[in-house]
Amino acid sequence: MHPDSRLAIALASVLALVALPAQADSAMPAYGGMATNLAHLDNGMVVQGSDVETPDGYTSGFRFTAGFTPQHLPRLDLGAEFSYRESDDVPVSLGDGQQLLDTTSLGGSLVAGIRLGPLGLYAKSGLAEWQGDPVGGGGQLREGGGTARVQGFGARLQLRQLVSRLEFEEIDAPAMNHLNLITASLHFPF
Repeated sequence: MHPDSRLAIALASVLALVALPAQADSAMPAYGGMATNLAHLDNGMVVQGSDVETPDGYTSGFRFTAGFTPQHLPRLDLGAEFSYRESDDVPVSLGDGQQLLDTTSLGGSLVAGIRLGPLGLYAKSGLAEWQGDPVGGGGQLREGGGTARVQGFGARLQLRQLVSRLEFEEIDAPAMNHLNLITASLHFPF
């Protein structure tokens, strides 16, 4: 194994260990499920996926990221990220008591990273606007909403064509704790 590969694996492991205690302390829901086959492509590749099910009901959404590398700074990556998320039946404490909200959030972040050989480290910072509508009847229920800071960091490791990413993202609003994420992914560009 190449020394740079060992360094990259060690740094990714440290990032995972640093991020996991933060997740356990905030009692965030666990995401899981079995993937099902969605499509069989002509080249033999199988596309799999499934709905994300969480203890707070149902969460869905998307993230769109675009970026570039300046020609005169080949180790620097700059970009922007746009995200939209919807959640049903989120338990939150607003003012004088607990209630369930259906939440919608819309956010944007600036992303900057640096490449160190096959390893890349990046950070992001931005804002998310969120709105919560009460679930159920009763006059004591009220809407919630506001603007919250989004922050995160991650690592990217590229070995030949395989690209892996590990990222931690946090939204700084108590009612949006269910959207604090640790994500890991593998990409095989072709």
